[in-house]
Amino acid sequence: MKYENPILHACDILLGTEFISINCEMPEGFCASAWESVGPYAKRLANGEENFFDGWMKNKKSAMISCNDGFRPVSFYLEVIDDDRD
Repeated sequence: MKYENPILHACDILLGTEFISINCEMPEGFCASAWESVGPYAKRLANGEENFFDGWMKNKKSAMISCNDGFRPVSFYLEVIDDDRD
């Protein structure tokens, strides 16, 4: 590529892989660079914020966030998991 040095394993996240953030922490195995983009939204959702992007999402307790890696963009669907075990 013109601007990027070759990287053998730049992103190993496979389509359909699921991660669960507990206490707004980065999930094990999640890419630290992607968490920089995703983490703030995960924290906002965990703290009860909803309806991001003026109603674009069908589920108001969700968000579609893309990794900030311009060479290998990956999108993540975030949604709140209601925990009724209390």
